[in-house]
Amino acid sequence: MVAVTAEAVRDSLRQCMDPEVPINIVDMGLVYGIDVAGNNDVSIRMTMTTRGCPLHDTLVSDVTRYAKRVPGVNGVSVDVVWDPPWTMDKLSEEARKTLKSMGGSGGEGPAPVNYETAMPQGVGKLVRQEDGSMVLANEHDQGFMVNQAIIDFWKSCNGQRRITDLVDVFARQTGMQRGQVEKEVMQLVKQLRDGGLLVVRDSPPAAAAAPPPPAVGSGA
Repeated sequence: MVAVTAEAVRDSLRQCMDPEVPINIVDMGLVYGIDVAGNNDVSIRMTMTTRGCPLHDTLVSDVTRYAKRVPGVNGVSVDVVWDPPWTMDKLSEEARKTLKSMGGSGGEGPAPVNYETAMPQGVGKLVRQEDGSMVLANEHDQGFMVNQAIIDFWKSCNGQRRITDLVDVFARQTGMQRGQVEKEVMQLVKQLRDGGLLVVRDSPPAAAAAPPPPAVGSGA
């Protein structure tokens, strides 16, 4: 029987991305512990950045899938805990560098996104890695590993939908209620834009109504 180590599982989980930020869950500091039993069953103790994350089930499914990629792994159980709560202090140095690069440097940063008028357009390209994981790469070939939920959202940003429309799309894709995903959509738009993977433009203003033609008199 192949000996499975916690470190091998942790390395595999570096391919699993947080559903809200294009950073893997290990560098995000979400993995609190990994235990491997004698029969190669793996128990993972982890947390999430927010309790209300609508992609809770998606992330647990991704964690299970990546853990099972380790040769010899038998069963996988994932225990999501909230104590201790996640904080920014748990970010790895690599994650801090990524977030800093996404946020840009200097200046006042991009203008705020108008929820009602903004029409995001996905840019960059989707690349499949040799191990099967997916990466979104911007025009500078800076890659961000992503999960299927983020890929689907990025593809739905076609420059024809306002953010309020994207909320409806995302709700259908995740099976969640509209009110549960509004915050997540705004976060995804900001993070993808900061990563150079979205261009956000305002929808053109509605054409002003043409003035009525002058009345044609019948003469004096």
